[in-house]
Amino acid sequence: MKIIFSGGGTLGPVIPLLAVKEAYQQKNPEAKFIWIGTKNGPERQIIEENKIPFIAIGTGKWRRYFSILNFFDVFRVVVAFFQSLVILWREKPHLLVSCGGYVSVPLHWAAALLAIPTWVHQQDVRVGLANKLMMPFAHKVTTALEETAKDLEKRKAEWIGNPSRDLTVSDIAAARERFHIPAGAQVIFALGGGTGSASINDLIIEALPQWPREWHIIHLVGRERPAAKAQGAEQIFENYHAYQFFTAEMKDAYAIADVVVARAGFSTLTELAAMAKAAVILPMFGTHQEDNARYFTEQRGIVMLTHAMATGLTLAQEVKELVLNQESRRALGARLHELLPRAKPDRLAEIIAELTK
Repeated sequence: MKIIFSGGGTLGPVIPLLAVKEAYQQKNPEAKFIWIGTKNGPERQIIEENKIPFIAIGTGKWRRYFSILNFFDVFRVVVAFFQSLVILWREKPHLLVSCGGYVSVPLHWAAALLAIPTWVHQQDVRVGLANKLMMPFAHKVTTALEETAKDLEKRKAEWIGNPSRDLTVSDIAAARERFHIPAGAQVIFALGGGTGSASINDLIIEALPQWPREWHIIHLVGRERPAAKAQGAEQIFENYHAYQFFTAEMKDAYAIADVVVARAGFSTLTELAAMAKAAVILPMFGTHQEDNARYFTEQRGIVMLTHAMATGLTLAQEVKELVLNQESRRALGARLHELLPRAKPDRLAEIIAELTK
């Protein structure tokens, strides 16, 4: 059995697909996997650390506004389509699985031409353009939210929850030791997605003076973000810990965090839900993340700060209220866990078996 996963540019499409791989490989250890992603995205490192062969192809992006770049990207998509045909013809996979991302679109078109079964998973509240372009050709469409499945073609759509890696941490003391944080200390974990977020980074630095000095802040600034401000903050706030990229460390940071500050990417929300963590969410302005954050805010699963509301002071206050109120923290995390269930590993493996029989 050979399965190709595709997605990249951000880690959004990556995390759930790794969970699909984990679920299927437990029952079928002989299965082989290949990943097709972007040339310069953050996904390559985490894919290669999971020992999955990685192939990069070109990609284009259709912007929903006038841009001369759309003209050039049409040619990039055409080139990526022919690259996809060559790769799929050479590798002869039994299945192609994607979770969004423009790099996946030409692959799914090529797979349709070559009669290769395909599976598209929809995470966000609003169906993105990439998935809209792939779904008509997909043999199976699954969704993270029940409401989303209702609006899709019933014949092939199924609500399964969102695939999530096993984030269980058996030794909390060891997790704290990894970050040099003593037992009992309050911990804030801040992250801005796979490539980092300059605005969240700035807000965290601004918020630092408002928090008690005995608290510890784990700040994942992002591999592509300059570290100068973070290094300066480390000198001012003794218990501030800045990092550029996490792989295996991620689950330890989640496990010891009292409150998480993050973007509203669906993979991040899924991991927060799996860990039942209280979160203050700052969605990326003008994107699908606002729809994600608004939905979970209305359902009382997160605290959201909009673009207009977000300042270092308001962020510090919202986080402080949660850290100091254990009951509110637990209720918020429990509600998010209820709203966004983890996809059952057995069902993930069953879907692959159904598509490849």
